[in-house]
Amino acid sequence: MTMQLHSITLRAMRMKMKSPFTTSFGTEWDRHFILVEIRDKDGRSGWGESVAMKEPLYNEETVATNWHMMKDFLIPLLFKNTVEHPDQVSQLFSHIRRNNMAKAALEGAMWDLFAKQQELPLSRALGGQRTAIEVGISLGIQDSVEKLLDLVAKYVEEGYRRIKIKIKPGWDVAVVEAVRRQFPDILLMADANSAYTLADSDHLARLDQYNLMMIEQPLSHDDIIDHSKLQKKLQTPICLDESIHSLEDARKAVELGSCRIINIKVGRVGGLTESKRIQAYCLSQGIGVWCGGMLEAGVGRAHNVAVTTLPGFTLPGDTAASSRYWEQDIIEPEVTVDKGLIQVPSAPGIGYCPVRRIIDEYTLYTETFRP
Repeated sequence: MTMQLHSITLRAMRMKMKSPFTTSFGTEWDRHFILVEIRDKDGRSGWGESVAMKEPLYNEETVATNWHMMKDFLIPLLFKNTVEHPDQVSQLFSHIRRNNMAKAALEGAMWDLFAKQQELPLSRALGGQRTAIEVGISLGIQDSVEKLLDLVAKYVEEGYRRIKIKIKPGWDVAVVEAVRRQFPDILLMADANSAYTLADSDHLARLDQYNLMMIEQPLSHDDIIDHSKLQKKLQTPICLDESIHSLEDARKAVELGSCRIINIKVGRVGGLTESKRIQAYCLSQGIGVWCGGMLEAGVGRAHNVAVTTLPGFTLPGDTAASSRYWEQDIIEPEVTVDKGLIQVPSAPGIGYCPVRRIIDEYTLYTETFRP
């Protein structure tokens, strides 16, 4: 059955974070993003969220470029073509190079709308089976090791199943050693966000002694070759994040031996359909995958919950509770974590209800498009 679209609304949003989040490439105080609402002829709404940042620090995309791509190229394609299933959306967009976060925002809204039309939870529409997912937490670079240890203690006490700490040159081996000394048994990983080069191989090999689950993206954001060389020198598994934009990237990385784990971020790979393809391939190759976070508000967080129910997601992801980042999220109920688990909603679509009153409070400007 054709998905008959009535309108597409883009909202430029700004939400103040409860505390700043610092990585090797900068600090975020406010989260700028685009919220997408696609309405069908029967009045149902599908919701998506662009995870592009205000500045091109994580990748080349920004809030402004996403708005331009959706308004001038992607939305017209949705209106001009017949879509019967959201799997078709990525193919519809395929001739447009990159701009994966813009594509994923629209595709995610189409998936939510499709699931509601089918009266299915999004997780089931995707093929997921789990009724609860394991989650970990990501902790940014702190002002002191003592502050980091206090945060780790707080979230271990709350039951998170895995702790990820950000590292960079000058904030790495000693920090990991301090965390491991105080918490000898937790699942611990380090995320470098491309802060190192092959010249740092011996230094990074010092992390092997701390029994890390993985080191995430230690080398360049666009590299696969050097990660293969580094992985041969490390006992700790390398996880690739920024380097993986598609199933083809994942295949090449696995065949080269560049990683043993892949972080699937829905926005980075262009949507839920490509995420499914990557997890299926990795499952067939014995490569662990997990769902990374991009400081999403409630809609993006709900999509992450749904995709993590797929069978290939064998490691705890970054989908922390809404209250980790926001005083008030844009959905009801908010995403909550109990003993390291998120219960997967059973209502149709994303399973959480966007609250228009709260959305309006955070909206900077909006624009609606019709066929």
